Amino acid sequence: MKKLSVLAASACLALMSCGGLGGTTTNNNGTDILSGIIGVLTNGSGVVNAVSSVIGLDKLSAQNLIGTWRYDGPGCAFTSENLLAKAGGEMVAAQIEQKVLPYYQKLGLSASNTVVTFNNNNTFSATIGGRSFSGTYTYNESTSQIAMKGMLLNINCYAKREANGISLLFEAKKLLTVLQTMSALSGNTSLQTIGDLSKNYDGVRIGFDMKK
Repeated sequence: MKKLSVLAASACLALMSCGGLGGTTTNNNGTDILSGIIGVLTNGSGVVNAVSSVIGLDKLSAQNLIGTWRYDGPGCAFTSENLLAKAGGEMVAAQIEQKVLPYYQKLGLSASNTVVTFNNNNTFSATIGGRSFSGTYTYNESTSQIAMKGMLLNINCYAKREANGISLLFEAKKLLTVLQTMSALSGNTSLQTIGDLSKNYDGVRIGFDMKK
Protein backbone atom coordinates (compact mmCIF):
# COMPACT_ATOMS: atom_id res chain seq x y z
CA MET A 1 0.00 0.00 0.00
CA LYS A 2 2.92 2.33 0.80
CA LYS A 3 4.40 1.73 -2.66
CA LEU A 4 1.02 2.45 -4.25
CA SER A 5 0.66 5.72 -2.34
CA VAL A 6 4.14 6.87 -3.32
CA LEU A 7 3.46 6.07 -7.00
CA ALA A 8 0.16 7.92 -6.95
CA ALA A 9 1.68 10.95 -5.22
CA SER A 10 4.60 11.06 -7.65
CA ALA A 11 2.27 10.89 -10.62
CA CYS A 12 0.10 13.71 -9.27
CA LEU A 13 3.17 15.90 -8.74
CA ALA A 14 4.35 15.13 -12.25
CA LEU A 15 1.00 16.10 -13.71
CA MET A 16 0.94 19.38 -11.81
CA SER A 17 4.51 20.25 -12.79
CA CYS A 18 3.73 19.56 -16.45
CA GLY A 19 0.63 21.70 -16.39
CA GLY A 20 -1.75 18.76 -16.50
CA LEU A 21 -1.89 18.60 -20.30
CA GLY A 22 -3.24 22.02 -21.03
CA GLY A 23 -3.78 23.03 -17.41
CA THR A 24 -6.92 21.01 -16.74
CA THR A 25 -7.89 17.50 -15.78
CA THR A 26 -11.54 17.92 -16.69
CA ASN A 27 -13.14 16.73 -19.93
CA ASN A 28 -16.06 18.26 -21.83
CA ASN A 29 -18.61 16.52 -19.61
CA GLY A 30 -17.07 17.89 -16.44
CA THR A 31 -15.76 14.48 -15.41
CA ASP A 32 -12.55 14.53 -13.40
CA ILE A 33 -10.21 12.51 -15.63
CA LEU A 34 -7.45 12.38 -13.06
CA SER A 35 -9.75 10.91 -10.39
CA GLY A 36 -10.74 8.16 -12.78
CA ILE A 37 -7.13 7.33 -13.52
CA ILE A 38 -6.24 7.29 -9.81
CA GLY A 39 -9.06 4.78 -9.45
CA VAL A 40 -7.10 2.43 -11.69
CA LEU A 41 -4.22 2.56 -9.26
CA THR A 42 -6.32 1.97 -6.17
CA ASN A 43 -7.44 -1.44 -7.39
CA GLY A 44 -3.84 -2.44 -8.00
CA SER A 45 -3.97 -2.70 -11.78
CA GLY A 46 -2.01 0.51 -12.31
CA VAL A 47 1.03 -0.85 -10.51
CA VAL A 48 0.84 -4.19 -12.30
CA ASN A 49 0.35 -2.61 -15.71
CA ALA A 50 2.86 0.25 -15.42
CA VAL A 51 5.46 -1.61 -17.47
CA SER A 52 2.88 -2.17 -20.20
CA SER A 53 3.36 1.49 -21.14
CA VAL A 54 6.99 0.94 -22.18
CA ILE A 55 7.81 0.06 -25.78
CA GLY A 56 9.93 -3.05 -26.24
CA LEU A 57 9.55 -4.74 -22.85
CA ASP A 58 7.25 -7.37 -24.34
CA LYS A 59 8.53 -7.59 -27.88
CA LEU A 60 6.32 -8.35 -30.85
CA SER A 61 7.74 -10.76 -33.43
CA ALA A 62 7.61 -10.08 -37.16
CA GLN A 63 5.20 -12.98 -37.57
CA ASN A 64 2.90 -11.64 -34.87
CA LEU A 65 2.68 -8.37 -36.80
CA ILE A 66 1.23 -10.04 -39.90
CA GLY A 67 -2.50 -9.58 -40.39
CA THR A 68 -5.23 -6.97 -40.59
CA TRP A 69 -5.53 -4.65 -37.61
CA ARG A 70 -8.47 -2.34 -36.91
CA TYR A 71 -8.62 0.82 -34.81
CA ASP A 72 -9.67 0.26 -31.19
CA GLY A 73 -8.88 3.62 -29.60
CA PRO A 74 -5.95 5.91 -28.81
CA GLY A 75 -2.65 4.34 -27.79
CA CYS A 76 0.23 5.74 -25.76
CA ALA A 77 3.56 4.45 -24.48
CA PHE A 78 7.01 5.65 -23.47
CA THR A 79 10.37 4.67 -24.89
CA SER A 80 11.93 3.62 -21.58
CA GLU A 81 11.06 2.75 -18.00
CA ASN A 82 13.01 5.78 -16.77
CA LEU A 83 10.99 8.17 -18.92
CA LEU A 84 7.76 6.48 -17.88
CA ALA A 85 8.64 6.91 -14.21
CA LYS A 86 9.76 10.50 -14.74
CA ALA A 87 6.49 11.44 -16.42
CA GLY A 88 4.38 9.86 -13.69
CA GLY A 89 3.73 6.35 -14.91
CA GLU A 90 0.62 4.66 -16.18
CA MET A 91 -1.54 7.56 -14.97
CA VAL A 92 0.04 9.96 -17.44
CA ALA A 93 -0.16 7.47 -20.32
CA ALA A 94 -3.87 7.01 -19.62
CA GLN A 95 -4.47 10.75 -19.37
CA ILE A 96 -2.73 11.37 -22.69
CA GLU A 97 -5.05 8.82 -24.32
CA GLN A 98 -8.04 10.64 -22.81
CA LYS A 99 -6.68 13.97 -24.09
CA VAL A 100 -6.20 12.66 -27.64
CA LEU A 101 -9.54 10.84 -27.90
CA PRO A 102 -11.72 13.90 -28.68
CA TYR A 103 -9.46 14.82 -31.61
CA TYR A 104 -9.63 11.29 -32.97
CA GLN A 105 -13.39 11.50 -32.66
CA LYS A 106 -13.43 14.80 -34.59
CA LEU A 107 -11.55 13.05 -37.38
CA GLY A 108 -14.12 10.26 -37.29
CA LEU A 109 -11.59 7.48 -36.69
CA SER A 110 -13.27 4.09 -36.26
CA ALA A 111 -12.71 0.37 -36.76
CA SER A 112 -14.37 0.60 -40.17
CA ASN A 113 -12.26 3.42 -41.62
CA THR A 114 -8.89 3.04 -39.86
CA VAL A 115 -7.25 -0.26 -40.76
CA VAL A 116 -3.70 -1.47 -41.37
CA THR A 117 -2.74 -4.76 -43.05
CA PHE A 118 0.81 -6.11 -42.87
CA ASN A 119 1.56 -8.85 -45.39
CA ASN A 120 4.16 -11.62 -45.36
CA ASN A 121 5.94 -10.12 -48.37
CA ASN A 122 6.72 -6.87 -46.53
CA THR A 123 3.97 -4.88 -48.22
CA PHE A 124 1.25 -3.06 -46.34
CA SER A 125 -2.02 -1.32 -47.03
CA ALA A 126 -3.54 1.22 -44.67
CA THR A 127 -6.62 3.37 -44.35
CA ILE A 128 -6.61 6.25 -41.87
CA GLY A 129 -9.92 8.00 -41.44
CA GLY A 130 -11.07 6.65 -44.79
CA ARG A 131 -7.98 7.81 -46.72
CA SER A 132 -5.92 4.95 -48.13
CA PHE A 133 -2.23 4.49 -48.87
CA SER A 134 0.06 1.52 -49.33
CA GLY A 135 3.68 0.57 -49.81
CA THR A 136 6.41 -1.55 -48.28
CA TYR A 137 7.59 -1.93 -44.72
CA THR A 138 10.46 -3.32 -42.69
CA TYR A 139 10.20 -4.35 -39.05
CA ASN A 140 13.12 -4.34 -36.62
CA GLU A 141 12.27 -6.79 -33.84
CA SER A 142 15.07 -5.54 -31.58
CA THR A 143 13.82 -1.94 -31.58
CA SER A 144 10.12 -2.64 -32.33
CA GLN A 145 10.31 -0.04 -35.11
CA ILE A 146 8.33 -0.27 -38.35
CA ALA A 147 9.57 1.74 -41.34
CA MET A 148 6.66 2.30 -43.74
CA LYS A 149 7.38 3.65 -47.23
CA GLY A 150 4.77 4.63 -49.78
CA MET A 151 4.11 7.12 -52.56
CA LEU A 152 1.98 9.28 -50.28
CA LEU A 153 3.87 9.06 -47.03
CA ASN A 154 7.08 7.69 -45.50
CA ILE A 155 6.82 7.23 -41.75
CA ASN A 156 8.35 5.28 -38.88
CA CYS A 157 6.30 3.94 -36.01
CA TYR A 158 6.65 1.45 -33.18
CA ALA A 159 4.71 -1.74 -32.53
CA LYS A 160 3.81 -2.72 -28.98
CA ARG A 161 2.07 -5.86 -27.82
CA GLU A 162 -1.24 -5.33 -26.03
CA ALA A 163 -3.52 -7.74 -24.17
CA ASN A 164 -6.08 -7.67 -26.99
CA GLY A 165 -3.90 -6.78 -29.97
CA ILE A 166 -1.14 -4.29 -30.70
CA SER A 167 -0.45 -0.58 -30.61
CA LEU A 168 1.06 1.37 -33.51
CA LEU A 169 2.80 4.36 -31.96
CA PHE A 170 4.47 7.45 -33.39
CA GLU A 171 6.47 10.40 -32.20
CA ALA A 172 3.85 13.03 -31.43
CA LYS A 173 4.92 15.35 -34.26
CA LYS A 174 5.06 12.44 -36.71
CA LEU A 175 1.54 11.38 -35.78
CA LEU A 176 0.40 14.94 -36.38
CA THR A 177 1.94 14.73 -39.87
CA VAL A 178 0.15 11.45 -40.56
CA LEU A 179 -3.24 12.80 -39.46
CA GLN A 180 -2.79 16.05 -41.35
CA THR A 181 -1.70 14.28 -44.51
CA MET A 182 -4.44 11.70 -44.46
CA SER A 183 -7.21 14.10 -43.45
CA ALA A 184 -6.04 17.14 -45.47
CA LEU A 185 -6.34 19.22 -42.31
CA SER A 186 -2.92 20.82 -42.32
CA GLY A 187 -4.46 24.08 -41.12
CA ASN A 188 -6.54 22.53 -38.36
CA THR A 189 -5.17 24.04 -35.16
CA SER A 190 -7.10 21.64 -32.94
CA LEU A 191 -4.79 18.83 -34.03
CA GLN A 192 -1.79 20.82 -32.82
CA THR A 193 -2.52 19.54 -29.32
CA ILE A 194 -1.18 16.16 -30.42
CA GLY A 195 2.08 17.71 -31.58
CA ASP A 196 2.35 19.81 -28.42
CA LEU A 197 2.41 16.70 -26.25
CA SER A 198 6.01 16.14 -27.30
CA LYS A 199 6.93 19.42 -25.57
CA ASN A 200 5.60 18.21 -22.21
CA TYR A 201 6.58 14.54 -22.20
CA ASP A 202 10.01 13.36 -23.27
CA GLY A 203 9.98 9.99 -24.99
CA VAL A 204 6.21 9.73 -25.40
CA ARG A 205 4.80 7.83 -28.38
CA ILE A 206 1.16 8.25 -29.39
CA GLY A 207 -0.96 6.40 -31.90
CA PHE A 208 -3.60 3.73 -32.17
CA ASP A 209 -4.57 0.63 -30.25
CA MET A 210 -5.43 -2.00 -32.87
CA LYS A 211 -7.06 -5.41 -32.78
CA LYS A 212 -7.94 -8.09 -35.34
